Amino acid sequence: MSKIPPYLKKGDLIGIMCPSSKMELQAAEFAADVLRSWGYRVHLGITVGTSFHNFSAPDELRLEELQDMMDDPEIKAILFGRGGYGLVCILDRINFSRFRRHPKWLCGYSDITVLHTHLQEQFKIASLHTLMCSGITPSTQDNNYVASLRDALSGKRSRYTADPHQMNRTGKAAGKLVGGNLTLLSNVSGTASQPNTKGKILVLEDIGEYRYNVDRMMYNLKRAGWLNNLAGLVVGSFADPRETETPFGQTEFEIIRNLVAEYDYPVCYNFPVGHQDENYALKMGVPHELKVTPRGVSLTEVR
Repeated sequence: MSKIPPYLKKGDLIGIMCPSSKMELQAAEFAADVLRSWGYRVHLGITVGTSFHNFSAPDELRLEELQDMMDDPEIKAILFGRGGYGLVCILDRINFSRFRRHPKWLCGYSDITVLHTHLQEQFKIASLHTLMCSGITPSTQDNNYVASLRDALSGKRSRYTADPHQMNRTGKAAGKLVGGNLTLLSNVSGTASQPNTKGKILVLEDIGEYRYNVDRMMYNLKRAGWLNNLAGLVVGSFADPRETETPFGQTEFEIIRNLVAEYDYPVCYNFPVGHQDENYALKMGVPHELKVTPRGVSLTEVR
């Protein structure tokens, strides 16, 4: 069984920091104001609005702030500023001893995928695959996807739906959610952060990848056993696809469909998760039920 961090109450403190790439202070402050409007207090970390090459700060400073926020008993959740790249550089130096005894919700996606998979595989602690500060903007603050973060933090049971897709494979499955960004999943494959996907519902999404590279990363997952014994597969957005001068000949969805054709578990495509405004908050490590029918898709938290 996964350990579920405590859900938040009004007045609880949320920390915001950037463990990977940099982000603008103004954008983080806007997101912080939205969190305050939900009734939470917010602490903006020193890695917000700072810059060190592509990173928010040097490795040592990003590590120190993340460690401090994970260990601080007053902070009840951490919403990361943005993804990008950099978390894997500090992951193996994080001390999880106090966090294991007193877990809290760690919230983000993209580069944060490596932290989600590590928490599940090493410690069986649930986390939130969700939009970050960069996804809370004047144009999105009132939409259903930002609201799904608010609902998840407060403990509301999630139930999401998606439109039917011509490539969907119908069926019903139950299992814990695992996965996230395909590039990061390929990156942790074969490491201590690779999760056991047997009986799980795997989520995949990505952005800005050449289609031949999506094919290569999917073969990595298949050869490493990720796809063999899944309960189900949820394929989200593959935004901003790239082609070489000679087109690859398959879309991202076609690549995935062809590589999972030999299996019989349900698969849905174009689920609202990934690098887009339509990005539902998913409780990773928490049991869900997936139903894929000709009429549409539902993904429901099981309690």
